Amino acid sequence: MNTFLLNISSPDGKLYSGEVIGLVVRGVAGDLMVLAGHIPFITNVKPDTRIAIHLTDDTVREGATGGGLLTVGKDEVTYLTAGIEWDE
Repeated sequence: MNTFLLNISSPDGKLYSGEVIGLVVRGVAGDLMVLAGHIPFITNVKPDTRIAIHLTDDTVREGATGGGLLTVGKDEVTYLTAGIEWDE
């Protein structure tokens, strides 16, 4: 299964960093699912939206986010946000 490095940061520091299978967020043009090998792009993430990280152990980590900026590169995805409230 292909993976990519996901880094999520806020002004307070790193919120998440690790290899993942996929990321689901709501961009300005609608819902996005980023997988390994996705075409590079940059988009705003809508405020008050959900985020779902598909982990390599076949679990999903979810939370609420205040929006931000998502940058998808060749082998790395970076999400800059004000914060995330993780589901427990």
